[in-house]
Amino acid sequence: MYKTAMLGCGGRARAHADAYRFVKNGKLAAICDMNTELLNKFGDDFGIPSRYTDLDEMLEKEKPDVLHIVTAPVLRGSNERIRYPLMKQASDAGVPAAIVEKPIAVESEDSKQIAGLAEETKTKFVVNTQLNFHPQNLELKRDVAEGRIGDIKFIDASARSTPVDQGPHVLQLVSSYIDNSRPTRVLGQISGAEQLDSAQPSPQYASARVQYDNGLHVSVAFGTAIAPTASDDPVVFFHKRVFVVGTKGFVHWRFSSWERSTPEGGYEGGPLSYGEQDVIAQGNLTEAVFDWLDDESKVHPTHLKQSLAEFNLLLGIYYSGITNEVIDLPFDPPYGLMDSLRAKL
Repeated sequence: MYKTAMLGCGGRARAHADAYRFVKNGKLAAICDMNTELLNKFGDDFGIPSRYTDLDEMLEKEKPDVLHIVTAPVLRGSNERIRYPLMKQASDAGVPAAIVEKPIAVESEDSKQIAGLAEETKTKFVVNTQLNFHPQNLELKRDVAEGRIGDIKFIDASARSTPVDQGPHVLQLVSSYIDNSRPTRVLGQISGAEQLDSAQPSPQYASARVQYDNGLHVSVAFGTAIAPTASDDPVVFFHKRVFVVGTKGFVHWRFSSWERSTPEGGYEGGPLSYGEQDVIAQGNLTEAVFDWLDDESKVHPTHLKQSLAEFNLLLGIYYSGITNEVIDLPFDPPYGLMDSLRAKL
């Protein structure tokens, strides 16, 4: 039984904690938040007596096997990027594994810091892009892996929220359907400056054509102006989807429904309850961290270096939109990329 702890007691953390209903090999034993009202309400609701307002103290006293870092990438009320400092803190404390909320970074500077940490840390960092583990997604991915739609010819994926908000989910979903093949080239377009000074700075809209090292071409789109709807829900971040086309059929996962066409089964489809699927997926993601701790060969599908490759693709889309050039990946994003986006947009 692994001992886990959580940094951050906001709304997203509640989804992490609720998923322990489906976690068999770990127990959430301690929580930490500087906001004592949030901390105590969270602890009371989930029955967790070990509560801290200081991360170092919690790590020293509790010595968790896994730390959930469920914080925003930017400190509230400031412009301070906090992903890297918190991850470095966990690494320096010798935490065996950590689950970090997405996005893993927001710009060139913090992504480079985290990439440097990835080369030296012993902590097994994974990024919380849990759509990979939705039960219906797992079923559709098995269909693709077992050849039921033939050879993959094309993937179209999208989200109606900003690129940095739900783009990490979408790009990870694409990776999951092609055995984590890495992107090699991208031509992107960007538009909209409204979110560049938000807590998750990003162009409002983006689209791109991406080539992967397995030769596959993928089309991605982000933002309400260009991405298709994926449900009847008005909440913008619910509209995520991935459509995989093969030589014999297709699979299509959306926020609240799914489709499949195969020679054996013909056309099939139906509705999904995202909430029911998501809490199970969160539990599955957490269990996969324990599996990796148990067995080095069972590398987590959303491990840090894979997630950084997907974020580097996102930065590549931005830079392609700025320069109007095809960008070879991976690439070394220039410092001041956000300033360049402001100037462009």
